[in-house]
Amino acid sequence: MRTVPIQLPETVFSALRKNPSEFIQEMRIAAAVKWYELGEVSQAKAAEIAGLTRAEFINALSRYQVDFMQYTAQELAEELTNVD
Repeated sequence: MRTVPIQLPETVFSALRKNPSEFIQEMRIAAAVKWYELGEVSQAKAAEIAGLTRAEFINALSRYQVDFMQYTAQELAEELTNVD
């Protein structure tokens, strides 16, 4: 895994009442949720970006009030053919 440093002002952590580690994790989740909502990444990739399991990511979608079904009919058919 690659570590990428992010510089943030000390004052931003109080916005969400989180310590720096928790704040960064929440940023990862928020970015992944938004990119998924925009159709930029798949649900599996978004979960990976967020550092969550797919089930945990679906729960995060609910928390952000984003529908977990962002698939077109074609994408859904492809996803179902890949089920083990």
